[in-house]
Amino acid sequence: MTIYIDNKPYEVKPGKNLLEACLELGLNLPYFCWHPALGSVGACRQCAVKVFKDEDDKTGRLVMGCMEPVRDNLRLSIEDPGAKTFRDQVIGWLMTNHPHDCAVCDEGGSCHLQDMTVMTGHTYRNYRFSKRTFENQDLGPFISHEMNRCIQCYRCVRFYKDYAGGKDLNVFAAHNHVYFGRCENGTLESEFSGNLAEVCPTGVFTDKTLHSHYTRKWDMTWAPSVCQGCSLGCNTSAGERYGSLRQITNRYNGEVNGYFLCDRGRFGYEFVNSDQRILQAAIRPHYNGTTNKDHILEQVAQKVKNGRTIGIGSPRASLESNYALKLLVGEDNFYLGMSDTDHDHTSLALKILRDGPARTPSMQEAAKADVVFILGEDLTNTAPMLALAVRQAAQHKPESDAMGDIHVAAWQDAAVREAVQDKHGPVYIFHTVPTKLDELAEDIHRGAPEQLARLGFAIAQMLGADIVPVTGLSQEDAALAEKIAAALMTAEHPLIISGYGSGCDHMMKAAANIAWALQQKGRNPMLSLTLPEVNSMGLEILGGHRLDTALDVLRQGDADTVIVLENDLYRRADPHIIDEIFLHAQDVILIDHLYNRTAEKATVLLPAGTFAEADGTVVNNEGRAQRFYQVFVPKGDMQESWRWCLQIAEKAGITALQGLRNLDDIDLALTNGMPSLEPLQQLAPHAGFRINGQRIPREPHRYSGRTAILANENVSEPKPAEDVDTPLSFTMEGYRGEPPSPLIPFFWSPGWNSVQSVNKYQQEIGGHLHGGDPGIRLLEPHLNGGPHYFHEAPDTFVPIPGHVHIMPLYHIYGSEELSMYTPGIAQQAGEFCCLYLNPEDLAQWNIAPGNWVTIDLDHHACRLVATPNHWMPRGLGAVSAGMPHSPVVDLPVCVKLQA
Repeated sequence: MTIYIDNKPYEVKPGKNLLEACLELGLNLPYFCWHPALGSVGACRQCAVKVFKDEDDKTGRLVMGCMEPVRDNLRLSIEDPGAKTFRDQVIGWLMTNHPHDCAVCDEGGSCHLQDMTVMTGHTYRNYRFSKRTFENQDLGPFISHEMNRCIQCYRCVRFYKDYAGGKDLNVFAAHNHVYFGRCENGTLESEFSGNLAEVCPTGVFTDKTLHSHYTRKWDMTWAPSVCQGCSLGCNTSAGERYGSLRQITNRYNGEVNGYFLCDRGRFGYEFVNSDQRILQAAIRPHYNGTTNKDHILEQVAQKVKNGRTIGIGSPRASLESNYALKLLVGEDNFYLGMSDTDHDHTSLALKILRDGPARTPSMQEAAKADVVFILGEDLTNTAPMLALAVRQAAQHKPESDAMGDIHVAAWQDAAVREAVQDKHGPVYIFHTVPTKLDELAEDIHRGAPEQLARLGFAIAQMLGADIVPVTGLSQEDAALAEKIAAALMTAEHPLIISGYGSGCDHMMKAAANIAWALQQKGRNPMLSLTLPEVNSMGLEILGGHRLDTALDVLRQGDADTVIVLENDLYRRADPHIIDEIFLHAQDVILIDHLYNRTAEKATVLLPAGTFAEADGTVVNNEGRAQRFYQVFVPKGDMQESWRWCLQIAEKAGITALQGLRNLDDIDLALTNGMPSLEPLQQLAPHAGFRINGQRIPREPHRYSGRTAILANENVSEPKPAEDVDTPLSFTMEGYRGEPPSPLIPFFWSPGWNSVQSVNKYQQEIGGHLHGGDPGIRLLEPHLNGGPHYFHEAPDTFVPIPGHVHIMPLYHIYGSEELSMYTPGIAQQAGEFCCLYLNPEDLAQWNIAPGNWVTIDLDHHACRLVATPNHWMPRGLGAVSAGMPHSPVVDLPVCVKLQA
């Protein structure tokens, strides 16, 4: 399709609006209310252009670019004087009440409003009278509110309510006063509220955590990174100043997280700045305690050289660090640092995704599903951004139907939503307790995890899976199973979701059976399985022994030294088991970045760099390997965990690690040692990569104060640190063009200083980045031969007298270890030591709500607060998983209960 812009022909794709088309062509057209993920509503009137009937029309008419579809041979002008004057006047109106506070505004210098004001040429204010003022609200620990800066673009409520499903942020209006906020002060309830800071084109909603240790955004050092909060692997940009991490922002990835992040991922970074950080290498006094790094390495190397050392890996450590430890201690001495349940779930997920015929989708593919079946997973708390994708999928079918009925494009947001009203596509949810996605569901089914899994097996059988028939279903359950099976069969892109959240691996087996049966029926199912941590899949791919078998090795005297990698073992198994491991180990060498319960037992501490101070690779739940990069060089002895392993190996003479010096070396060794990981060689450019002989700068070209940062130490400008591992530099000097997508530290383009500049990096608006999105998939469906179904459904759940079967309940705030070092996250966390039980069970056992109860856990007594929960089936209980000081670690578990 050809359109003419200022008399120049351009080829564009059909189905776009003029604003999108102009931006994709690299032309600058100002806008405010439009957002590529939210569509067009024509609220701000800023993207006005002149459209002409034909080449003879010299008058034309003003239209809003975001509301006008492209059509063949359409003629328009961006530079027409009338259009330019109109856009200038619109800015004047919008700025009438906007305060002149750029110098103190958190958005100053990276503000979309500033960029668009300059773009329109509106350089002087004509309004000289009193400005309208509002009272701001306290919106909680994450978001600051300054309503006086509002230009009424409506982006905030459109994202918060329409896109993310929030309920407590709204627009309130009276004559010419429009107010965006809550009906009263209070913490924003949505788990995606932090996106308001990026969606808002001005400084109305800003990042309160950045404000607490304020710096200008152009004065931060940035690096491309990967969120550490869950297994989804959302892409982030990490910003540093004065040796501390200041902000996490979204890094666009057209396959993974798109434009948004959840609040745990955006705000849960303060563990990097925690006063619990391990800063210096240390050794216990009975080894002539010292902080001399070389002496400590010699001591550790001597232990490794004796050949009686085992290593315990970690699902929150990189592939490189786990592999380096595995080579350091030997493959037979490497143990997976996961709980038994987490290992079972992750191992099962790997088998399903690697050996089965159903493809696991990216989050952006999941958002396009037309039927969603969630089996035993509370996505908002275990995989928040996947929950956001499900919200979009729930709108997909009714929006498609509406577009066919009223013949409008998908970007006509207001028209489509008016046609859709409150309709949702088919979403079915099986879970024991209510979830936030229940409001979208066509059908919800409650019950014990085993009962729900049995129903899932029945659905698979109805779809043709060759499995043992499920008997004993009630008439209502059988009817529901038939309804869900029929809906899945009629869908073009059905999505089945399960994972670790219920603690029942039969849920994942049932989900796999359903997806595989649909595949055999010729459908195109998508199967998504959540996992516990950022690199759970990567660790499982590397392989190793179960954690509990490490105790057997120590008991038998076959080892006397344990190297623990970025792991608090007290979160992985019963504390008494971990105590016994440490009791039998003469030395415990901990390579980690936080002082935790495991650190208290260690004889040697080696400080590891966090994701902000290290380079490495992680693998998300879909098997997508992604690289994160160091954003700053830490002080003291902190360095990458894999570098500690290399240095120990050099002193110990471990041949498997000889000659390895940097990230490229260890990645080459990794891919040579494990051919299945060979694609990692194409994951990102190697350290020697240059563009025009230049590195990629981590610092914006406006970066300032490099000398002043260390003026208290030396008035001379310090020499920038050298990066031997990556093509990035720790300076503002380097290539100023667009780097390859895995190396983009921040988005910036001339005239586009805000995050809206991402449009300059995309192949098409809302599509892939130039050169493709970061990451390489390591797992693809196995299509040869038929699926190997899981044949046996679990037995019916039957309560055991005097016992309770405890399942986990996960929370977005609290269940994840590292984010709890952020005050705002800790403030949002729930109760720690509650045991949720059916009120009838409490009555039968004569337990008053709020009283302490004792459970017998492997012959050890644990105390919890009895809390009634009407959704719990009889004989089933639940505790909040992963909470600090939780006495129950490895769930589910059946225990004896005592009042």
